[in-house]
Amino acid sequence: MEKSREILQKIWGYPAFRPLQEEIVDSVIYGHDTLAILPTGGGKSVCFQVPGLALDGITLVISPLIALMQDQVSQLEKRGIRAALISSGLSYREIDIALDNARFGNTKFLYTSPERLKSELFLERFKRMNVGLIVVDEAHCISEWGHDFRPSYRDIASIRAHHPTTPIIAVTASATQKVKEDIVAKLELKQPKEFVGSLERKNLLYSLHAAENKMQRVLEHCQKHPKETGIVYCQTRRSVKEVVTQLRAHKISAGIYHGGMSSEDRSYMLQEWMQDRLKVMVATNAFGMGIDKPDVRYVLHYELPNNLEAYYQEAGRAGRDGQPAEAVGYWNERDLSQMEERLQAQYPSRERIKMIYNAICNYLQVAIGSGKDETYPFNLPAFSNTFDVSASETYYALRILQLNETIGFTESTFFPTRLRILIGNKALYTFQVSHDSLAPLITLLTRSYPGVFDRFITLHEGRVAKRLNITEKELQKQLERLEQFGVIDVQFQSNLPKITFLKERLSDSDLSLSPTVYLLRKEREESKLQALVDFVQSDECRSKLISQYFADDTEDDSSNTLKVCGICDNCLRQEFDSKTLHEIILAKLPSSFALLEQEIPASTELLKKAIRALMHDEAIYYEEGVYFKAK
Repeated sequence: MEKSREILQKIWGYPAFRPLQEEIVDSVIYGHDTLAILPTGGGKSVCFQVPGLALDGITLVISPLIALMQDQVSQLEKRGIRAALISSGLSYREIDIALDNARFGNTKFLYTSPERLKSELFLERFKRMNVGLIVVDEAHCISEWGHDFRPSYRDIASIRAHHPTTPIIAVTASATQKVKEDIVAKLELKQPKEFVGSLERKNLLYSLHAAENKMQRVLEHCQKHPKETGIVYCQTRRSVKEVVTQLRAHKISAGIYHGGMSSEDRSYMLQEWMQDRLKVMVATNAFGMGIDKPDVRYVLHYELPNNLEAYYQEAGRAGRDGQPAEAVGYWNERDLSQMEERLQAQYPSRERIKMIYNAICNYLQVAIGSGKDETYPFNLPAFSNTFDVSASETYYALRILQLNETIGFTESTFFPTRLRILIGNKALYTFQVSHDSLAPLITLLTRSYPGVFDRFITLHEGRVAKRLNITEKELQKQLERLEQFGVIDVQFQSNLPKITFLKERLSDSDLSLSPTVYLLRKEREESKLQALVDFVQSDECRSKLISQYFADDTEDDSSNTLKVCGICDNCLRQEFDSKTLHEIILAKLPSSFALLEQEIPASTELLKKAIRALMHDEAIYYEEGVYFKAK
């Protein structure tokens, strides 16, 4: 449709849609329920944001990821589009105002988590909203077979009863056949149009290497490609810090990114990387949501994730511009056993979970029978010290209790300071005249934030303090004074996780864990981990294995007719003749054996044999751990 192309050009500056985007956008605009499965980098957000602007009314976006919602709201507002986010990090008053703005047409996109859909406050306003589109992001979360199942997603279908003619679009980056069927059934999609992007990445070379010294291999790869943009993925914040320290010690321009950082620090690191002032980003899986940098030439996995879904999404962030790129993973037997140990640790015994639940309730001073719908900041280290329970065991117990719909748990996410002016212009002017010390701050707020009278605005304290030429501590004191005088309603920044009681506090006898979120889920996670291990250790085409996994047709003989990619390590390993291998080795010199083994997908024995032959012919020589071409 011409209108959607105009919106794409005007708002995003893109002259044309990517493959499948236009068909998906048109399907939504024409009122069809739509399921869109686009691989990482396929531009899923455009598929619902463009029709959201084209259709009358508000677009409700349901997502499980607060960081992603914050990023998308920020990006929309930068483009002049009114967007709001409702999460457990907001006060009742903030949520009340956001819902009112959505109801009366002052907001175009309203983002929320699925847990908020059941609250009476939300439902009463939602019934009276003019809703043009309902978006279910990360739709695989609705399936017990998905890699990030969230029971609260099952409640999404019920809200449609209030707007039965409003179309729904469900989007995700990857889904097996069982997950696709679950999405359609559990969301009760009506004759949905389905669009599935190709899993094949013809420009992406997948390779996996057994390596005892993984740090050295990562370092060597980054040193060999100093001008190229890359990502190094780790599974823990500790590993991220260790890797980035080593890279920086060797003069490699490396950034750091994980979920425990403030939004300002994450934004700074992202911008440095996007502008090529940092060449390598070392990160957990928090990095990548909504991030689109087309010229990433390599993704390295210092540590592999627990399932193929996550691996495929992370590896797929390389080579989005269609140019040759690499996804290189490192592993050893110790890694595989540790992955199994981590998986078992994610499921504490039922007795331990009940004990931790009771300890948390006592720590937060929530009595049995009370606490429903109340949210509390939760200092995990302080709790662990008080009750002598490890932070990791507490975290995993909280995740299971969340899946059990006993509590809602928002991980450590930075919530910036937010405020709203409560009095009118005339009263504010009178107050300002009589309070000289607060006048500069009031002037800055009214001139720099025109919406501050109608809604809560985000305040970056560091920037504001700098503009006022005062310290952040003094700024906080002035904000507290304005709050005491009733001039503003302010919510100061917080980086603590939050716990919301979805039910009143339960006694030991009343707290039970559903088999779906404990035994069955554990069995499925073990199955997914085994699939990842099989993928790592296999000598078959990597792309073919990925296609088989997501097609869920490994028992069908037709899967054996899938074409091999010809460029992954396993495919290339089978195609070398000695002459070709000799030429490739010579082109890579000078180099160490470890780096040659990493960059040339031949077997170790074949590579050693070729090097011996070249040395015998005096075509190369060896000195201090490095092979050189003979002159």
